[in-house]
Amino acid sequence: MSTSTTDRPATGGGRRTPPVGGEPRPAERHAWISTRERLAAGGFMAPAVLLVAVFLLAPFVWTIHRSFFADTRTSAFSWFDNYTRFASDPALTRSIQNTLLWVVGTVVLPFVLGLAIACMTDATRFSRLARLCVVLPYALSGSAVAVVWNFMLTTDGAVNQVLTSVGLDSFAQGWLLTWPGNTLVMILANAWQATGVAVILFLVGLQSIPPETLEAGSLDGAGSWQQFRHIVLPQLRPVSIIVIGMSLVNGLKSFDLIWVLTQGGPGRATETLAVSMYNETFLELRPGAGAAIAVVLTVIVLAASWLYLRRQLDVKGE
Repeated sequence: MSTSTTDRPATGGGRRTPPVGGEPRPAERHAWISTRERLAAGGFMAPAVLLVAVFLLAPFVWTIHRSFFADTRTSAFSWFDNYTRFASDPALTRSIQNTLLWVVGTVVLPFVLGLAIACMTDATRFSRLARLCVVLPYALSGSAVAVVWNFMLTTDGAVNQVLTSVGLDSFAQGWLLTWPGNTLVMILANAWQATGVAVILFLVGLQSIPPETLEAGSLDGAGSWQQFRHIVLPQLRPVSIIVIGMSLVNGLKSFDLIWVLTQGGPGRATETLAVSMYNETFLELRPGAGAAIAVVLTVIVLAASWLYLRRQLDVKGE
């Protein structure tokens, strides 16, 4: 018995008629759900983005704009006059030098001292007491640290009195009076405070290293230095990135310790860019110059961070 072609079911090659007034297609439904999720995510992120724009981006844009204007009441457009002051003003040139010294000192000293103290106090008998003594200064504010070191470094302070009492009075001097010695002793004071957090982070990293790796290295004939160099240091890379990054930021924004100890003096010999920015804006009443210093400091921070992070990412990519 023959069957009409109209009664045959549609084959796989036939085109299906889209539903009319029924459920939407799966692709359309997926696109709608994806759009709704994006809108919801944007709604949750909007307050944070708005706060960043209002309190960070807008002031930074205004600072860049203000740096191109003079310091007079009429605020005439002065092009790059505020930036050329870096080349003509010896105080700002010295400020850049001090900032670079602070960056190097506040990165190298906490890293080296923190790693050394962490390795020496890891799993020792008096490790808790030693860690407490090292970490305790980190709990103090920068102003409190400055007061302590001011008591030690003044001309009649504790350091000179100790040197005089042991017959080394020839080494006694005004530690905060001459450059670059005054900058170096302030970097030491900062390292005394900042080493504590480096010790904590390195101890966490050391305790996360599997003992089996050290035992395997010992069985292969590796000495203590070889184990430290080829086993411990590579596994401390994530912690090292954090320590160096924090130290870099702290060195570039150092203000309270310098201000309490010397206020950038004598003269303006110990100013960093952060101190110079405050001095030019609020004490010398030159907001254009202060804005230019802020822009230069921001560029230095971004460039240093970018170079450091790119190097770390390149190493990881290998």
